[in-house]
Amino acid sequence: MSVSDDAILCNFPKCWTKLSGFAWVTVCSHVFCDQHGSGEFSLSPAICPACSSALSGKWDVVRTDLSPSEGYKAMVLAGLRPDIVLDISARALAFWSYQVRQEHMYQQYSLSRAEAQLKQMEKVLNQQNQSRELELTAMRGEIASLKKVMEEYKWKYNEVSERLIERNKQYQKLQALYESLRLRNMVVGVGEGDTLTQPGYHDYNTGAARQATPQRSPQFLPAGLDGDGRFFSCLEADRAKTFVQFNSSSRDRAWPLVKKH
Repeated sequence: MSVSDDAILCNFPKCWTKLSGFAWVTVCSHVFCDQHGSGEFSLSPAICPACSSALSGKWDVVRTDLSPSEGYKAMVLAGLRPDIVLDISARALAFWSYQVRQEHMYQQYSLSRAEAQLKQMEKVLNQQNQSRELELTAMRGEIASLKKVMEEYKWKYNEVSERLIERNKQYQKLQALYESLRLRNMVVGVGEGDTLTQPGYHDYNTGAARQATPQRSPQFLPAGLDGDGRFFSCLEADRAKTFVQFNSSSRDRAWPLVKKH
């Protein structure tokens, strides 16, 4: 606050508003706005809200006009000796200087509190930044490990995909082999159906009539020692040793011979 500034602040705690109009001035060099002064100094005995001093004297508290009229200015000090006028002016200037110094000290106090809060906030901010850096470092390491795991899974996925494609190819080959064997079985079944009459057929070697055996679906047997693959048998286990033999050359040409394996 500069000396040329015509506004001083209310000394009431948590008020600190610029004074205008009427104000309450105390002998302990404090000044209050009209609102708080009227409320505080209406009690008896009056106590200064700023320093808690007792104000029991007649002139200890004065309500004054901060914007006096020209007539008041002309008559308030009129008739007084110069030394009295100078004494009154010196006391008024001292009061003003005290208010300015008090305001300066209050601003310094507020500044020191703000700086302390700022330092505390900077300390907290630095701690938070350090913790965030640690978290970021940990997260970067976790991301790197997850990327490594993802690459491993990709490699395993590609390997499994290749194996699946190979198995599909093998399955298609087996499916084609099964279809070819099934067709051959159907052809063999048709030939035997022409040879065997219902309800039985005649064995040309023994001359006895035998009951026809129903056709069965082909049964895949494990591969032999020569590793030529799989073959099938259309005969039951108890009938595997009995075959139909034909002596006629015409019948040999008509139906294929079923060999026992």
